[in-house]
Amino acid sequence: MTFLKILNKTEKAEVEKQLNEQFGIKTVPGTIVRRGEERLFLFSGSLNEKEISQLEKCAFIERMGVYFAKIFDGKIRLSIEGSQILKEQITKNIFELDDKLAEEWMKGRELGIKTGKHDFLIMKHGEDFLGTGKASEEKIGNFIPKNRRLKERNSF
Repeated sequence: MTFLKILNKTEKAEVEKQLNEQFGIKTVPGTIVRRGEERLFLFSGSLNEKEISQLEKCAFIERMGVYFAKIFDGKIRLSIEGSQILKEQITKNIFELDDKLAEEWMKGRELGIKTGKHDFLIMKHGEDFLGTGKASEEKIGNFIPKNRRLKERNSF
């Protein structure tokens, strides 16, 4: 069984340093909780590490707070919520989508666009932040979960 780990100040600073390098994000408000080696949650409650540990002895806690990021090959990929929570601080690696591309993105499709980058990009449409894509040579890969994708429109 994988337990929750509340990141200490040094570990949180490492996450913030990586977020700053990738997206210009300086601080993450609240407590960062990790499940396993890669899933990061943002917790703003009042429970401390000891109280959480006691709770885990009684019941399995799948998550605490909002899933906001995943560590992936030494980089951090923000979730849709993570990009929205931290949007005021994001200044780097933003990819602007027009209406057509935003719809394709929200349907879960990869975008066949050459960006000249090989990194995670924050997808943005107008004022809306739509999560993170992975830019490669020929495309931007999509990580929107199937249950959150836009459904296809039926044409009559």
